[in-house]
Amino acid sequence: MKTNIGIPYQDLEEVATILNKLLADEYVLKTKIQNAHWNITGVSSFELHKFFESQYETIDHSIDEIAERIRSLGHFAIGSMRDFLAVTNMVEEKHDFANPAQIIQSLLNDHEIIIRVIRNEIIPIAEKYKDLGTADFVTSLMQKHEKMAWMLRAFIS
Repeated sequence: MKTNIGIPYQDLEEVATILNKLLADEYVLKTKIQNAHWNITGVSSFELHKFFESQYETIDHSIDEIAERIRSLGHFAIGSMRDFLAVTNMVEEKHDFANPAQIIQSLLNDHEIIIRVIRNEIIPIAEKYKDLGTADFVTSLMQKHEKMAWMLRAFIS
């Protein structure tokens, strides 16, 4: 049964595509943060271990919310690593886990990528596709990433 919420099906499909790309970015970033969480070494490793855990738990919750938003629009959320890697804006990097500043900077860059992607999509979602609910949803998501980025900046300042 097609979703009938006052937005044309084609527009819902476009919004779902935007959200699926965001879902991929979130999933890849969560994986990168977990990798840092598991492997960080050095003087501040315990503190960073806990900090990274709080970040990937926040993102994990967002991942579920994004997938559920896609489903509420009548579309399917992508869910395989192959699909995520095909559409993500994130890139793999080789890390020196004994260099926390390098890892933090890399994660900060990824948060900022997501912030910029969302910022670029808010207006089209709201104005072109007339989906104010999703525009509000991604605005809230952007604010979460802005806060996480701010916290990462505090570690390397």
